[in-house]
Amino acid sequence: METTLPRCAAAALVLLAAPALAQTPAPKADLAAGQARAETVCAACHGANGVSVSDNIPNLAGQQPAYLAAQLRALRSGTRKNPLMNAIAAQLGDADIVNVAAYFGSLQPGYPGAKSELLPTVAKTQVAFPENYKASFTMYQTVNRTDINQVRYLWANPAALQAAREGRPMPPGAVLVLEQHAARLDADKKPVTGSDGYYVSDRFLAFAVMGSGAGWGDAFPEMLRNGDWNYAAFGPDMKLRTSVNQAECLACHKPLDKSSFVFSLEPMARVAKAR
Repeated sequence: METTLPRCAAAALVLLAAPALAQTPAPKADLAAGQARAETVCAACHGANGVSVSDNIPNLAGQQPAYLAAQLRALRSGTRKNPLMNAIAAQLGDADIVNVAAYFGSLQPGYPGAKSELLPTVAKTQVAFPENYKASFTMYQTVNRTDINQVRYLWANPAALQAAREGRPMPPGAVLVLEQHAARLDADKKPVTGSDGYYVSDRFLAFAVMGSGAGWGDAFPEMLRNGDWNYAAFGPDMKLRTSVNQAECLACHKPLDKSSFVFSLEPMARVAKAR
């Protein structure tokens, strides 16, 4: 005897169930939870009041919550590409997204030209410029930045080099220096390449330095923290550039937890082992 429902009856049950599924209510937003998340993490770039800290970061105050939630879900899944926000959104749960979107949507938009101050917890860096680094550091990698016509030189101090050689996590006291140079351009505005395949430096632009110390990461929210690394940018005069947002460095390096938050760990290890 046939014990399954006739096809027409099964189809009818599916149709009857569909409206119930479609009417499942969205999670109710918790504005207080959204504000707490925004003030500790999102504020580092977008401002606690939804007014961003710089011109290249969008304001979120007064945006439609449904739009913001959709963008955060796309960033979380990777269907929308943004290296910094992909790393942050990947750590957000469904409730986080609803709450943060609702909170920013509830705020009044800022006036034209308004900017927020950098979040104090990420504005301060423990990194000092390592003077005379060339005397004791090792240059372990040269990189052509074809997208911005730069050549970059990366240096590691002995503590970082030894850890890379031994396959250990970067220890407190590790310091890495990145030199940024504008490439020399030919008559056609194309970078001049030397016999080694790397761009020829035309002028020095800036330093980027990352250093690690015991407890240096304690002040950062966990969603941004890179162990105990701090970051800093210095001009050619070796003076700290206070306008640089350390939160962007932290977000960029955040996915690299399996490699001590260092993009160039493999080439560093190769050079260290060859010494």
